[in-house]
Amino acid sequence: MKVLHISAECYPAAKAGGLGDVVGALPKYLNQAGVSTAVVIPKYRLNWLNNQRFEPVYQGVVRIHHGHVPFQIQRQVGDSLGFPLFVAEIPGKFDRPGIYNDPGGWGYGDEVERYLSFQQAVLQWLINASGRPDILHCHDHHTGLIPFMVKHCPEYRSLSHIPTVFTIHNGMYHGAFSWEKFYLLPFFDADARGLLDWADTINPLAAAVKCAWRVTTVSPSYLEELRYHSNGMEWLFWHEQHKCVGILNGIDAAVWDPRHDAYIASPLRGEDIDAFKGENKEALQRSFNFDRQPPLISFIGRLVMEKGADLLPDLIRKAMYSGMRATFLILGTGEGRIEHALDRLRNEFRGRVDARLEYNEGLAHQMYAGSDFLLMPSRVEPCGLNQMYAMRYGTLPIVRKVGGLKDSVPDIGEPDGRGRGIQFTHFDVEDAFWALYRGLEFCFYHLKDFHKVRRRNMDIDFSWERAAGHYIDIYRQFA
Repeated sequence: MKVLHISAECYPAAKAGGLGDVVGALPKYLNQAGVSTAVVIPKYRLNWLNNQRFEPVYQGVVRIHHGHVPFQIQRQVGDSLGFPLFVAEIPGKFDRPGIYNDPGGWGYGDEVERYLSFQQAVLQWLINASGRPDILHCHDHHTGLIPFMVKHCPEYRSLSHIPTVFTIHNGMYHGAFSWEKFYLLPFFDADARGLLDWADTINPLAAAVKCAWRVTTVSPSYLEELRYHSNGMEWLFWHEQHKCVGILNGIDAAVWDPRHDAYIASPLRGEDIDAFKGENKEALQRSFNFDRQPPLISFIGRLVMEKGADLLPDLIRKAMYSGMRATFLILGTGEGRIEHALDRLRNEFRGRVDARLEYNEGLAHQMYAGSDFLLMPSRVEPCGLNQMYAMRYGTLPIVRKVGGLKDSVPDIGEPDGRGRGIQFTHFDVEDAFWALYRGLEFCFYHLKDFHKVRRRNMDIDFSWERAAGHYIDIYRQFA
């Protein structure tokens, strides 16, 4: 069985969020399980890609309206990621220094043309490839038209027998565009027009849900949430529920290993977790300004509303004025107004609050290792990986009860004793504040239980072997 993953991101080649992490890890574990798996992404002008050697395997052209766009499919020499990585070199479309945005943070204005050319380039290549895959596994709306194209575009119908699996990493983004641009599409069957349509737009996400053989989401709870909150597609998820399944993501246990992590100052030696946490907390002081005596609460991620980052300034200010014995560290970039608010907090509460407004993979690892708690107040969290990274490094998550956070972080108050962190329900400062209070109370007054939960969390199997097995079960249904 051969599987091709088609995506806009793949870590470490191109990553903007969790999509990149998943597509960079799942294929590696599928290969280890005996399923021949490869990945194809656009060839961006990003550092990692610029430093690799690629060899061409196919070249051709795709039609976009009256024009023709040349492309070349290339394969990374050496397959260093644990799977073959292919890239679509499409001059004028992806040879830019950003995945979705330019260095100034502005979105590119030709997304429709970019991803239409990418999807068609992949299909053109597969039509002419000597060994076609047995499964096409597409990810998010950037590849959402492929399940439609192979069924209803005469040019690609020779691929229609290949099963398509479509994974939704974030259902809030549909990739929809006006019917005024339908001329950009390849020729398709006139009676299939309704499969493209949702809310009077061409909607790649909706088309994929309608046309894919199987649809997956990145956690069971997120699949349930999409039936109630999916930017107008709620009815469609109810209608197609018979072919939808939620599979909780995993993490790459080789990358996120407290015993062998090259990013952190002090790897875990033996079973001395206290020394591991203390030494790494001390190392954090070389990057931040904070008092290391109180418990350390960190936020790591994009500073955007989706992640609940707009709650942070008021929440931290309330914690500081209440006399809460804690320090706060923030790592991430995002909306300017949130960055400015956090910058003011850093100056207002020196030694108690600090922030590094950047993307820094190595520092993120160090923060997971040195923090006592990780705060994730997300509005939406389809799966979430940060909470799994945190638990792997002995850091207790404080999370809002949504999506994959709900599935992976049962509350310490659960009567069955399986708690892993602190949950709160409502997206407001008051509920989040009391979640922080509960976490600190647990740390101060139930220290023995705190250490017990931390130890148990570090032993939980969040690896991709478990999740990969569920995907293999899906693939085998069509093999």
